[in-house]
Formats: sequence, C-alpha cells, structure tokens
Amino acid sequence: MIINKAFKFRIYPSKEQKTLLEQHFGANRFVFNYFLNERKEYYLKNKEDIEAKRVSGNLNYYDNAKALTKLKQQEEYNWLNNLNSQSLQATLKDLETAYKHFFKKKAYFPRFKSKKHNHNSFRIPQNVKIEDNKLVIPKFKEGIKLKKHRDVNGRMVNATISKNVINQYYVSIIVECEVQSLDKLQKAVGIDLGIKDFAICSDGVIYENHKYLSKKEKQLKRQQRKLSKKAKGSQNRSKQKLKVAKIHNTIKNQRIDKLHKISTRLIKENQFICLEDLAVKNLVKNHKLAKSISDVSWSTFTTMLEYKAKWYGREVIKIDRFFPSSKTCNKCGYINQDLTLKVREWTCQECNTKHDRDLNASINILKQGLNKIADGTAVNSLLELPSLEGALNQEAHKSLACE
Repeated sequence: MIINKAFKFRIYPSKEQKTLLEQHFGANRFVFNYFLNERKEYYLKNKEDIEAKRVSGNLNYYDNAKALTKLKQQEEYNWLNNLNSQSLQATLKDLETAYKHFFKKKAYFPRFKSKKHNHNSFRIPQNVKIEDNKLVIPKFKEGIKLKKHRDVNGRMVNATISKNVINQYYVSIIVECEVQSLDKLQKAVGIDLGIKDFAICSDGVIYENHKYLSKKEKQLKRQQRKLSKKAKGSQNRSKQKLKVAKIHNTIKNQRIDKLHKISTRLIKENQFICLEDLAVKNLVKNHKLAKSISDVSWSTFTTMLEYKAKWYGREVIKIDRFFPSSKTCNKCGYINQDLTLKVREWTCQECNTKHDRDLNASINILKQGLNKIADGTAVNSLLELPSLEGALNQEAHKSLACE
C-alpha cells in the first residue's frame, strides 16, 4: 500500500535562522488574516448580487493568489518578497480548505489567527531535503541542524515547520512510501477501555493506566499558583508561564508515547481488534470523570488503531456503544440490570459464573465483533471464520481461567 507518512524531527535553528523562521510564521499568519478579511468584505459588499446569483458567492484560491502577487508589488508589503512564496501560496490553499469545510458543515467558519494564541507554523510544499543531518528548504540553503533519530524512507512530499508553546522548533515531513501488510493471523481480541486500567483485553492482558496528569498534578498546581501571583505583562509572568507549559508538554509526550506503544503491539499481535464505539464528547460531560477520561485519551488511541490497521492489513471493528457489555454474562447471556459502576466483580444468577467486570466486558465485546464479521456487517473478513472461532474459543477459556 502506498501511503503518506509523517516523520517528525526536532530542529535547532541558529539565532539568525530563528529570526527568519519567525518572519515566516508572521507572514503566513498575515496572509491568512488579510485574505480572510478580503473574502468577508467581498461577501458583504456584493451580498445583494450574490443572493440574486449575478456574481459568485465567494472569492477562491486563484483570486487570492492573483491578489497576493499584486500585493507584493506594493511598497508597503514589499517585505513579503523576502520570504518563501510557495509557503504563502500554501497558506492560501489552507484558507480555501477551511472555507470548503465550513460550507460542507465539517467545521466552524474560519477565524483570524492570533499572534499570541495561535499555533506558529508554515508549510513548505516542495524542495525539501535532509543532507548531513540538516534540513535544507528554500531560504535556508545552509541548512537547519536536525536531530535525525530515524531514517526517512520514501519520496518527500512536503514539510511543516512549527514552534510549540515552550519555544521548541520541529519539522514534520510528509513522505510518500510503501507499507507492507503484516502476515495474517488467526487471532482476534476484544478491548474494554477503562479508567482504573487503561485497556483490558479478552485474552487476559491488562494495560495499566499510568495517569500522567494525576502524577504531575501536585507539581502543576504549585506552578500554576505561582503563575496566578505574577503581574500580567511582566517578564516574570512569561517565565512562569513557560514553566507551566513545560509540565503540560511532558504530560502530552508521555501519554502519546505510551499510546503508540500499546496500539502498535495490539496491531502486531491481532488480526481483528474489537472495541466499543464510544462517544467521548458525551462522556466528558460528567464533571466527576471528565478529567480522568481526558487523561486516558480514548479517541486518540482509537484513531491510532484505525490508521495502523489500515496500513498493515488489520481490521478494527466497533460495536454498538449501547450494548451492555459489562452487565451481560459472557457464558449464558444473562443481563444483570442491577450492576452499578462501583461493583467490580459479580456472580451470574443463572449459571453462577463469577465475573471480573472489565474482563467480562472485553469477552462480550469480542463476541459482538465476531458476530458483525459473521453476518457481514463488518468490513470483509480477512480470515476463515471456522479456524478463527476455534482460536477465539481457546482464548475465551484462558480468560475465564484467569478469573
């Protein structure tokens, strides 16, 4: 399979290069805001003609690109010529995409980018190279020092330079490469995502919830308390704000690293991965659990599983979120309607089987996923069902023995 894959590296620009990067950030932000304002003014000025369908309802990328060329010829905006013109055009394409997403009801109306609150970044659509552990892009012919921790295999399509809240610079290089599917396996797994434990698998494997935010919470509160006492606009406040941002950045990196390791292991070891189609946006409305749910990052984890499964020939099967996986006995099918969230173990009244709440849920999720494959409502099966079912029965017996 030919895919677009991102390779992210930290870069270490010199003082002069940092100045030029900041100019690129500012120029791309200016171009986005300038032409967003142009589009809004065009609509307000021609509203009656647009409604009567006498003129087009909106300016497009080509209109903005022509206007940008004329803008750069004006003495007031002559400074735009010192920057990478292709990056400015890429920003106009981003604005065009933002408009299309709005009209397709996929996103809100585009907003003006703020220097203070916006994520600083710009894209280089071509002429990207890595030579002698240096990033070579237009306007940076001498190269920017780069920490190359892995090889980049494939054709480089584009690159995005960004700066995070703790003033670290990164480059994300999009590469067109070929990915080989993994060997097919006669194994499937059901996963019950939780808070006490991050993931409980139907084969008895439990992935711990490391609670990265909770572990740093005491330190974070202390630094945030100090921040609240600093005078707004002062240098000391800026320094303290950076300390708080570094803690948040550490938490994010730890969480993402762990999610990648768990998702990769599950993809390598299983052909089918069954889990619940959780509505996380609704779940975080519970204010008692919102922080804990946000900390485990179920949505990010599910996204990782889905794109890795697509790359390597695996299949992620989502079951109905309203299916009572915890309340249903995986042996006889009895549903315990009185089961509450506090109860971690329960005994089936019909067959007297003792259940661990989460392990029972994962086995039921696996069974529901297999049913979707069997009745054809899941994506086409990559395995022969009879042999798969035999393997699953063995795993289920192992899981029950673990209880």
